[in-house]
Amino acid sequence: MTGNMNLKLVFFTFIAFCAASFGQDNSKFKVVLDAGHGGKDYGAIYHGFIEKNIALNVALKVGKILEKDNSVDVIFTRKTDVFIELDERPNIANRAKANVFVSIHCNGETKKTAFGTETFIIGATKSASNLEVAKTENNVIHLEKDKVKYDGFDPDSPESIIGIAIQQEAYRDQSIDLASRVEEIFTDEVKRKKRGVKQAPFWVLHKTAMPSILIELGFLSYKPEGDYLNSDAGQDELAKAIAKAILGYKKEYFIPIGSTVNYKEPEVTKDTKNKTEEKTTVAATSSSASSKGVVFKVQIAASGKSLELVPSNFKGLKNLSKDDSTSVIKYYYGQTDDYEEAKQLLAEARDKGFPTAFIVPFKDGKRIKIEEALKK
Repeated sequence: MTGNMNLKLVFFTFIAFCAASFGQDNSKFKVVLDAGHGGKDYGAIYHGFIEKNIALNVALKVGKILEKDNSVDVIFTRKTDVFIELDERPNIANRAKANVFVSIHCNGETKKTAFGTETFIIGATKSASNLEVAKTENNVIHLEKDKVKYDGFDPDSPESIIGIAIQQEAYRDQSIDLASRVEEIFTDEVKRKKRGVKQAPFWVLHKTAMPSILIELGFLSYKPEGDYLNSDAGQDELAKAIAKAILGYKKEYFIPIGSTVNYKEPEVTKDTKNKTEEKTTVAATSSSASSKGVVFKVQIAASGKSLELVPSNFKGLKNLSKDDSTSVIKYYYGQTDDYEEAKQLLAEARDKGFPTAFIVPFKDGKRIKIEEALKK
């Protein structure tokens, strides 16, 4: 009994944290652009190419594109060549209650032969190369006077970030989606070599409370790529690609409150209670859509904790289902083949206290993108 109470406490602490920190309940889509390094922190330097300058130029170009969209609010961690402490970067995003956090960097390595783009999410890894990238980006801590705030974290041993915060578990799928969009556009439209979506223990991602990615634009150590990254044309192409990925992500995941209907708790009769309980029982037996067509569910939470699908665990919501096929369990509310009804379900979930909820479409039991679902 005590174990169940503790589990519920952990889950509701998680939900309360999300409600307070994740900005999906805003009328505008908030993007935090983090230009890596700055000031006394030069980042990677090869062949006269300086990471801090390239990262800033690209971030400013991305922001200029995004700001043309009136539904997007852009926040920069820096807009000039200044030193920003590592822990302040996620703090800026958290205070802004941003929807996404995008940190922009350049790579480098001693052999000077590697090239290509790679985009990271937070996570543990056994890859020596991924750990080395994280170590390099975390090393800015050595330039700071106050290291107490990093809770004993050793930037020379990035393996020390082992326990990923529960809020980042919740945003893992969205972070992967955003990172994948960036890498795909880099490859398909800018014709850069794709090294893929990876995970590594970056402090700057570890502390954010929203979907977050760290982009390595390429290797300054490989002179032909460094020339491209240092050029206006190269920076313009990369900035357009990043902006396009962010706007594509926004289209799928962000529905401002103003576009959803107001929800009122329906009157519960004996008949509707029986029907609701029947729906709940059916939904709980399957974690994916059983229909051959497209169906929509509302994802209300994600966690490493497995919870019983009962209303008392989900602020009174019924008609619940979950996907426990991975270590991060996704919890869903409702199911419909009508997108407008899905918006109604989304409004209900948010009204109940799940401001981070979003619509997820499925086709033949597999998750697909919203644009693909609406075409069908």
